This record gives sequence, structure tokens and C-alpha cells, in this order.
Amino acid sequence: MAKIQNVTFLGYADAKEGDELFEAAFEVAKLCAKHGYTVVNGGGPGVMKAATLGAKSAGGKTIGITFYPKDLPLFEGRDESNTVDELIVEDNYVKRTLKLLAYGQTFIFFNGGTGTISEFAMAWGLARLYYGHHKPLILYGDFWQEIIFAFTKNMYIRSEERQVFKIVDTPEDVIGAISEFESKLSKQKHLHENPIFRI
Repeated sequence: MAKIQNVTFLGYADAKEGDELFEAAFEVAKLCAKHGYTVVNGGGPGVMKAATLGAKSAGGKTIGITFYPKDLPLFEGRDESNTVDELIVEDNYVKRTLKLLAYGQTFIFFNGGTGTISEFAMAWGLARLYYGHHKPLILYGDFWQEIIFAFTKNMYIRSEERQVFKIVDTPEDVIGAISEFESKLSKQKHLHENPIFRI
């Protein structure tokens, strides 16, 4: 069976400890770490910090990918309290996003704002372009049902574009989705072969 190693967490940077969203990301990362997955995130606050804390609570490994902007006052930036094991610093936001997508072998999208939307759009588009040897997406939370329904109702969504993700709403379902993806990947060769991911 093909083995997924790195799982990238993406979501709302303004989520606070004690928030339902923060706690969900924490618990998912904790369970991922217990199953031996490395947790990757943007090195910032909110869902990113929750992912690191959750992974570390189970003795897991974490990787943060960030950059230090000079002229982006609304970018959440690096959270020094998000103490990842390995920190990768990029030159700008686009390179940072591409690196997050490069390091992950599957992506978990939590609720978020425009940053999360842009990351989801890029990951979804790449999955469609590389369909058949793509990196799978996990959409966490039932609210995704309504979002995907709106896309499929109002936009030109191809059939394969609906097959690259799975919507889940519990940490256990995340692990089940990853296992399902690994089983499918065992029949393919990709994981690191897509040129766009060699960054």
C-alpha cells in the first residue's frame, strides 16, 4: 500500500484556543500524529497552531512553512508560539502556498477565510489537472456540502473534479479517508511525481 506521510492543515488563522474550530484541528492533528503522519502547516496562528499543538500532544512531527512579509499588514504571519519541529521560510506568499502544497501528500481544509479559499482553489485545480495521479483533498465539516453543492449547481464542474476530495466531520473519518486514499494510491505511482510539486 502506498503510504502518505505528510498531511497539510489549512484553515482560519484567527481561530482561538477554545473555539470549536481550533479544537477540531487540534484533535484531527493529534489523531494524525498517533497514526504516524507528519503534520504540515503555515507556521502561523489559528488552525495552524492548533495543528502543531495537536500533533505534539501525541508526540508527532511538525513542519511549518512561512515567510516574513514587509508590506502585507493583513497577513497573519509567523506565530512564534507555533513551535514546529522544522521551519521553512519562503520569499513570498505565493511561494509559501506552493510549498505547503508541495510538502503535503494530502490536504485537510478546515473553515477559513479568503486565504483558505485560495489554497483550496489551487489544490482543487491541481488535483483536477493531475487527475489519476493527484494529491487528494479532505474537507472537514458538513458546511462543505453546501459549498460544493453551490459550485456544482452554478459552475461548470467536471465529474472528475468531484472525485478528488472527501467531506468528513470527525477526526476518525479523516483517518479513514487517508487510509482510503492510500489504498487508491497503491494502484498509482505519483505521490512525488507531479512536476508542480517539485519545489
